[in-house]
Amino acid sequence: MNGETKRWSVGELARATRLTVRTLHHYDQIGLVRPSERTSAGHRRYTAADLQRLYRVRALRSFGLSLEDVGAALQGAAADPEVLREVLHTQLGQLDNQVRAAQRLREQVRSLLERLDGSVSPDAAEFLQVLESMTMIENYYTEEQLDQLARRREEIGEETIKEAENEWPRLFAEIDALMAEGAAPTDERAVRVVGRMDELIFAFHGGDEGIKAAVEKMWAEQGEQMRAQLREQQCGPSAETAAFLDAVRAARG
Repeated sequence: MNGETKRWSVGELARATRLTVRTLHHYDQIGLVRPSERTSAGHRRYTAADLQRLYRVRALRSFGLSLEDVGAALQGAAADPEVLREVLHTQLGQLDNQVRAAQRLREQVRSLLERLDGSVSPDAAEFLQVLESMTMIENYYTEEQLDQLARRREEIGEETIKEAENEWPRLFAEIDALMAEGAAPTDERAVRVVGRMDELIFAFHGGDEGIKAAVEKMWAEQGEQMRAQLREQQCGPSAETAAFLDAVRAARG
C-alpha cells in the first residue's frame, strides 16, 4: 500500500506524529482536521490528504497562532489569499518577538559565561537558580519592557553595571552596621545609604512607571525567594534588613 492509499487509525497517527489521541480527537471535534473516512464501526481513518492538512495546522501552530486563527487561515486561504497574507504578517510579527527573546537569552547566557570565566564551575543548583530567575523575570515583564531594559543596559554600559553590582554589597553592609548599633530609620546615615540604593534602582528602570510597577510586584510576590538567592551569593539583604529599608523609606516619605 503506497502513501496515497494508506489509511491511519487515530492511534497510529498519534504514534507517528507524537501528538496525543486526545489532541487529534479535539482537532476533529472543532473541524480543524477531520478524518476523511470511517470504518463501519465508526473508527477514524486518516488519508494522505488529512496528513497534509495536519502538517499545515502544526506548522501554523508552531508560529504561536491559536487554533481559531489556524482555522481561519486554512479556510481563508482557500477562499481569499489576502486572508492568509494577513495571518502570515501576524506570524512574522510573532517571529520577530521570538527573535528578540532569543537575543535577550543570548545576552543572559553570554553574561553568565563572562562571570564564570576563570572561576570554579558552578554546581547544578546554581544553574537552576539562574534558570529560575530568568523564568521569573519573563513572567513579570512584557516583551516591550524587556526590550527597553536591554536597550537601557546597552546605554548604561557593562562597566557601570559591574560597578553597581559591586556597590550593592557595600551598601547592605553599611545598613547592617547601622542596625547593629541601634540606628533609627530616621538616622541621616541610613537615609543617605537608602537614597543611594534608590538611585541605583532608578538607573535600572529609568523612571518608567510600568517597569517600576513590575519590579515592585516581583519583589512583593517573590521577595523572600529572591533575597535568599542573593544571600547565597553574599550580596543580598536579610528579611530584617529589608524591613529596615522599608522603614527608612516610609520615614523619609
